[in-house]
Amino acid sequence: MSKQEQQKVIGEESLAPNHHRVMDNISYTLAWIGGSVFIGYFMLGASLVPPVGKLNMVQAMACISLAALIVSVCFNINGQAGHKYGIPFVVQSRQSFGFKGSKITCAVRAIPAIFWFGIQSWVGALAINGILIKTIGFDSPMICFIGFQILQIVLASLGFKGIKWVENVGGIVIVVSLGYMLFIINKVYGAQIQSNLIDFKGTWGMAFWGGTTAFLGVFTTLMLNIGDYTREYSKKSSNKMMFIIHLIGTLPTTLFMALIGLMAAGVTGEWDPIKLFVELMPNSFMLFMSLFFVAVAQITTNVMLNVIPPAYVIMDIFKVSYKKGAVITGILAFFTFPWMIANSSGFFLFIQVYSIFLGPIFAVMVVDYYMLRGKRLSERDIEELYDENGPYKGINWAGLIAVAVGAAFGTLEVQISWYISLIPAGLTYYALMKHSAFSKSSFAPKGIEAERSKAV
Repeated sequence: MSKQEQQKVIGEESLAPNHHRVMDNISYTLAWIGGSVFIGYFMLGASLVPPVGKLNMVQAMACISLAALIVSVCFNINGQAGHKYGIPFVVQSRQSFGFKGSKITCAVRAIPAIFWFGIQSWVGALAINGILIKTIGFDSPMICFIGFQILQIVLASLGFKGIKWVENVGGIVIVVSLGYMLFIINKVYGAQIQSNLIDFKGTWGMAFWGGTTAFLGVFTTLMLNIGDYTREYSKKSSNKMMFIIHLIGTLPTTLFMALIGLMAAGVTGEWDPIKLFVELMPNSFMLFMSLFFVAVAQITTNVMLNVIPPAYVIMDIFKVSYKKGAVITGILAFFTFPWMIANSSGFFLFIQVYSIFLGPIFAVMVVDYYMLRGKRLSERDIEELYDENGPYKGINWAGLIAVAVGAAFGTLEVQISWYISLIPAGLTYYALMKHSAFSKSSFAPKGIEAERSKAV
């Protein structure tokens, strides 16, 4: 057994191929339910309907459902390598971009996660602060933020065993809380929802597709590093079951969160979850429970989705342990100054801009694994993905050129940038790797065989 594999047995999170899975079907489902509780869905849901958006309630629900379906399909497409071979995103991406090139694309993936970690921690800290005001009269959002950050870093540093525990408990709390909040809002404001959201004509045009892009924008980061999670999912389970779990884990939770946001926006004009609950909840007990839900939701999302990706990237770039990577991630999230970003009018622009680059990276990775490698990696292929002096050393410029081409197309219409960047990026990468000088490089399958022959 290799040294890397021994590290996984001991329990230390590593980038080595994972042969010891910790999540079964139930744990994996609850993990995605907890991880999909993204507080930004309140704001995104509110953006779809009047007075800000142009969709009615039916169109908004269709928009959200379509986005969740696309996400689930893409998770399965790019998650198969991680599930089959146990390799994380930072290793899988070396096939397409090389050891040095992958550090660039992995950093592009990690930066949004760090910002989301900060934003969601700040929202969670405000919820905790609201609870403390109600109970003991203590009022200090910044102290709550620092304490909340420390708690999440400690939980995340436990690795996937700790994450599994957090998600199993938090997922159940979240499902119950979401259902009750949706019931309360509909019961109290049903008439206004009917007139403001259901009877509104709306549109199935660009606003609809732009809405799907906004929701996809949250998940485009995860489409890249989905292997970080599928490598922890039971290898006995099929790809079909994995797709079902991804759909169950993302669709209902996303729909619930967005529905609460769009219903609340339709009757109050407010998207901020803290202000929203203060205004909507009928009594102090329900307000307390709602704020508690917001805090738990931030923990489940951050620990699952916003710590692991940048921690793995930091491990790869700086050669540190997972625990140090998690701590560094938490510190960097603090310096994103989330108390400024969370209230910024550039919130949507932030999502749209990084989606321009993430769609092309996704396309390149998929083309590489399916069309160039035929979904097959030998033991030697896996070994070489860990060899800095092997065929994947340096930068695969074909991959970076393809990303640049896809991103350029994405800027033509930012509202649907993810959609229009995929095909140009994928075609460019395939053409370069099959019909140009890059086809003989060490990154192409034939080039790898040539490198091996030289070595022999």
